[in-house]
Amino acid sequence: MIRLALIALLLTTQMAAADGMAFFIDNRHPGDVAVELYGRQTVWPGNDQVYLIEKGMKKSVPITCEAGETICWAAWVNGDAGTFWGVGPDRNQPCATCCVTCANKTTATVEIGE
Repeated sequence: MIRLALIALLLTTQMAAADGMAFFIDNRHPGDVAVELYGRQTVWPGNDQVYLIEKGMKKSVPITCEAGETICWAAWVNGDAGTFWGVGPDRNQPCATCCVTCANKTTATVEIGE
């Protein structure tokens, strides 16, 4: 009986675990850009920080998210929030191509600028 309870607990814990995916960010803009990712209640990287992607650089950003959760991205020229892509630094811009659904072991590609 105890063995069955432990197995049930283990399966429940594994099913409730968050999924992980990655964003592959390609900065094609001639300047450095700041990037944030937004979920329902989470911002990556969080704590008032951003991912800084230098001009011409590519970076893979792994995140932990809930399966089925919508994740949107925003990018802007570092030091110039008026030049932006995605949902914008204030998350208030419409964007049909800058949100993806969290799915375990997937990668979303984000191409910025040009």
